[in-house]
Amino acid sequence: MAQINDNFIKIPATYLFSEIAKRVTQHKEAHPEAKVIRMGIGDVSLPLPDASVDAMIKAAEEQRHAATFRGYGPEQGYAFLREAIVINDFTSKGINITADEIFVSDGAKSDTGNIGDIFSVNNRVAITDPSYPVYVDTNAMGGRAGEPNEQNVWSNLVYLPCNVQNNFVPALPTEKVDIIYLCYPNNPTGTTLTKEQLAVWVKYAKENDAIILFDAAYEAFITEENVPHSIYEIEGAQEVAIEFRSFSKTAGFTGTRCGYTVVPKALMGNSENGENVSLNKLWNRRHTTKFNGTSYVVQRAAEATFSPEGKQQVRALIDFYTENARIIREGLIKAGYNVYGGVNAPYIWTKAPEGLGSWEYFDYLLKEKNIVTTPGAGFGLSGEGFVRFSAFGSREDTIEAMERLNK
Repeated sequence: MAQINDNFIKIPATYLFSEIAKRVTQHKEAHPEAKVIRMGIGDVSLPLPDASVDAMIKAAEEQRHAATFRGYGPEQGYAFLREAIVINDFTSKGINITADEIFVSDGAKSDTGNIGDIFSVNNRVAITDPSYPVYVDTNAMGGRAGEPNEQNVWSNLVYLPCNVQNNFVPALPTEKVDIIYLCYPNNPTGTTLTKEQLAVWVKYAKENDAIILFDAAYEAFITEENVPHSIYEIEGAQEVAIEFRSFSKTAGFTGTRCGYTVVPKALMGNSENGENVSLNKLWNRRHTTKFNGTSYVVQRAAEATFSPEGKQQVRALIDFYTENARIIREGLIKAGYNVYGGVNAPYIWTKAPEGLGSWEYFDYLLKEKNIVTTPGAGFGLSGEGFVRFSAFGSREDTIEAMERLNK
């Protein structure tokens, strides 16, 4: 009989969002008359920008004709999209990134999970706590996390608490680490780092030969001037950081699936024999071996978000969800809650009433208010006692949910 990868059976059997779905289903079966408002999972509610849909229709029509039909495309992404990304996301901000440092994929979730393929199992990994579960689970699958205890704290991971006491700004590791996961604007807390605070991490990585894996999936929601949209706004970051971007929350591509990863050519890693190796070349090798490329139709849709009309339509989507976040934030404050985030991000991090744990408060909101949130404990030990509200719902539901909480 074939042996399995035992690391998979160390991971808790129930994924956070599947457990939420199960509890919501049970509640709806018991109370079919209830109007449940979903403010948990970060899926969007507004349709795709018209510019993207029009581009998809045009691209699909091209597939009907031999002269314009496209089969396999470049695994790294078509030049038209990679160049549009370079111009609009980096050159426009004074950042020197080239098209061959861009790798188009089916989303940031895939890439943040798959990036571990190019790193040795012997690397020590630091993860902010709370954090997006994929960071922890994929390192566990890859054998870098060690063993979990009863609280699902892994023996080989270095946890960097982000809490009220440190204003959600993680302290630098006090022990040697090789890989550091940072997500800003942060999921789940909705908090951010200033340029000065992020520069501290770049300096640390350079001085300690560490690599930063920077998840910038929510950068489009930034409203404050001193919050960086890209880690490459920090001098020297191209020598120490890989950045992940997504069209999912920016342009509503949660079901359409498109994102990209930036691996600068200046970024190097060490082989077992001490040789410096280009991580750009390694990721290119992994990408072209295990991935056949994002579909042509989807890439045309992504390209369209950079057109003048596309930019205007995307901005309207972001503004809509940002206003939802404001309504949630102010509604929770009015109801007497301690609230964080929601200014530069679509997530609002809320302290549960005294004496209630995350799942207890989740159940209370579900059963008594018919509101679905995300329990903070599902994001890590430091998330216990909090819940996350998502601003991706409809305006009507967002307003009604706050009215329910304020009754």
